[in-house]
Amino acid sequence: MSQTTENPPPAVPREDVSRRERPTRAGRDALPERRRRHTLELLAVSALGLVPWTVILGVTLPSEYRVHEWRTTWVGFDLLLLTALGATAVLGIRRHRAVVLPALASAVLLVCDAWFDVSLALGTSAVWTSAALAVFVELPVAAFLFQRVRLLLRLQSMPQPSPDTAPGTGRTGARS
Repeated sequence: MSQTTENPPPAVPREDVSRRERPTRAGRDALPERRRRHTLELLAVSALGLVPWTVILGVTLPSEYRVHEWRTTWVGFDLLLLTALGATAVLGIRRHRAVVLPALASAVLLVCDAWFDVSLALGTSAVWTSAALAVFVELPVAAFLFQRVRLLLRLQSMPQPSPDTAPGTGRTGARS
């Protein structure tokens, strides 16, 4: 008896097929994925390393300390905040997508400013002014900036329509 039909090749799992079809893509994707993994590992180790350091500082730092160059510290911090807010304004006016970076930095600096103003004024009559500025100015502006950065990042991740297509018509922007 002769067999007229050949045996079909064994079924290859779909996963193996996709790997064999794209060997070059796997090599291309490996480097960014490895960098991402290393970055996340570095952040995790840094966060874990901060735990004992924070405990050590909490136990060993004096509750009072006479500061040298107090003026330089606060003026420098405020210049940094001014630079971040100014860059946010300039890039916002120009509608540049990089506005998210100084806006985020401004928000973080405002939160830090509120924290340091209030915590350093504890036990003094200035605590009420610091708390009022934190609650009514610094933290609301920071929250606004965080919200705007979130919105801008969401908008930037959405696909944009082609500039050649007129909105709502489906026609190209070319003149007839």
